[in-house]
Amino acid sequence: MRSTEGNKVQPARRPADNSLDVRRLAALILFLALPVPAADAADLPACPAALHDSYVAQGPDGARYATWHPPVVGNPATGADCAFGHEHGRDPRRSKLWRTLVSHENRHGARRRGPAFGYAAAAFNRWRGPSAEARVEDHFGYKVEWQNNVRLKRSNLASDGTSDHPTGLRTRCDFLAVIHQGTHGADAFRNNLHELHYYASCTDGTRLAATVMSAIGEPGGFVRSCDKQTRIRVAAPTPADSPRGGGVRFIPDATCVDRHVLVGTGRFSDYSRGLYEDWVTANYLRTADGRQLAYFDPHFAVFNPARYHDASAPNALARTAGICWLESDDRRARGGACDAMTPLTGTPLAFDDPRSGFDGSHRETYFNQTSVANRGGRATWWTDPLGGNAAAKPFPGAIAQHLCRLDNSARPALESQAFGATRPYGGRGVHAPN
Repeated sequence: MRSTEGNKVQPARRPADNSLDVRRLAALILFLALPVPAADAADLPACPAALHDSYVAQGPDGARYATWHPPVVGNPATGADCAFGHEHGRDPRRSKLWRTLVSHENRHGARRRGPAFGYAAAAFNRWRGPSAEARVEDHFGYKVEWQNNVRLKRSNLASDGTSDHPTGLRTRCDFLAVIHQGTHGADAFRNNLHELHYYASCTDGTRLAATVMSAIGEPGGFVRSCDKQTRIRVAAPTPADSPRGGGVRFIPDATCVDRHVLVGTGRFSDYSRGLYEDWVTANYLRTADGRQLAYFDPHFAVFNPARYHDASAPNALARTAGICWLESDDRRARGGACDAMTPLTGTPLAFDDPRSGFDGSHRETYFNQTSVANRGGRATWWTDPLGGNAAAKPFPGAIAQHLCRLDNSARPALESQAFGATRPYGGRGVHAPN
């Protein structure tokens, strides 16, 4: 596989630290105010597997793939509501980009439509061949987020390199993204290849519909989220030759919990600093000779992951629900979800208990740069699943990428804008793994 190592990442222009703190504080206040799922949510009957398996979409290759579904639906057999136990984020059918998604991801004329969860991973495995180590991602981790009519903002850099007082532009965009972001298991501790579907359509003519296996940071480890510096080495990734990517996976670990969640009397836990998980992507579409056709770099963050890394735990996998019962030198988790969870039982809730406030359902997505350099070029390019080797015709394992036929490089650097923090997707039976 061709590595992206050595590529200069075009960094997203994120707000200055003080504005980030204000925004995260607002999201944290919302998280603290969210009711822990009631006990009767656990009594919502589970939907039959056959009903869940009926939610499929026909991919571009003609194969059927799992797709988006609501967390709760009516069971045709009983007429009553039932729960799937997990959610996939925002309903893509309500996005202005729904038709674009269908055209890009579903076979022409397909009756079963929607995001094809797992299509990029399947293409990746075909591209590598049957004898190569496969990359497989679970169903729970696929999440959808979108936002219509986003006014772009010029990023004005302050003296310290942060973005300060962004200027509104005339251009408006619709964005949609599908990411596989599993924050319930150990997969992301060591694996950096994760499926990403990305759509942008803007009033300045910018159009992009891309599907890749995004190489997010280093394989075999991650960066500690609460200091954004410490590299944690875990184990060999799958596949073992996974390429290094230009982004980074900021994941919480036991040090973050100890520093920010376990606090003394009279203080409240800083869940935002202790548990906030952020995956920063940097994705390129390039020809075989290295010419860049497109670049896009959404970020995906989770306020309440269901797990964190702890080297002393089996498989280094610690369950976030358990921190509510941890004590260290009279320090413990105080406030928020833990204060609501601990009265429910004298022993820690199971990580998959629907009453837990840590189920990975409270997220936000940053939409950042979308660069296209395709003036007079093809509207459809075929790339390998990592976004490289773009060609005019398909080849084994190739994915069709759809680009506008223009060059928007004259755009200024854009401010990073986050969406989703005010619309958590939990409740009504949602629980880890999610």
